Amino acid sequence: MQNEGSYYSRNSRETVALGIKIGRILKPNDVVCLTGELGAGKTTLIQGIAEGCGVKDYVTSPTFIIINEYQGRLPFFHFDLYRLNNAAEIADLGVVEYFTRGGVCVIEWAEKLAGLRPKNCQEIKIEIEVISEGERRIVLSKKTQD
Repeated sequence: MQNEGSYYSRNSRETVALGIKIGRILKPNDVVCLTGELGAGKTTLIQGIAEGCGVKDYVTSPTFIIINEYQGRLPFFHFDLYRLNNAAEIADLGVVEYFTRGGVCVIEWAEKLAGLRPKNCQEIKIEIEVISEGERRIVLSKKTQD
């Protein structure tokens, strides 16, 4: 990703705007892994990413459903792994199969994937740190899994 680095957001509008920029450059089989504490703004950023991917529906956190699917210029798969306890539970859901379905996978609480992280897929890691009530530091980094 050419836009690697740290970004600061003072409010949810700025977080969504950054997400839109990210979403516009995503390609089939890209996997976006988000980490950050509860309430850091992961879902807000994902709403922008979805908009940048052409999703017209309102995107909500699938905490109880775990996986939501949306249509945009690419299929958009939104995962929330918060309620899962280990990689075996995640594997049982068939999460790995989504990584090669030609869409964009955006994963909240991605640290829970452990050894299930995709092979030969572009991974964009987004770490969100709460600076103050409204301010967030969002760190974007890209790596390719071997």
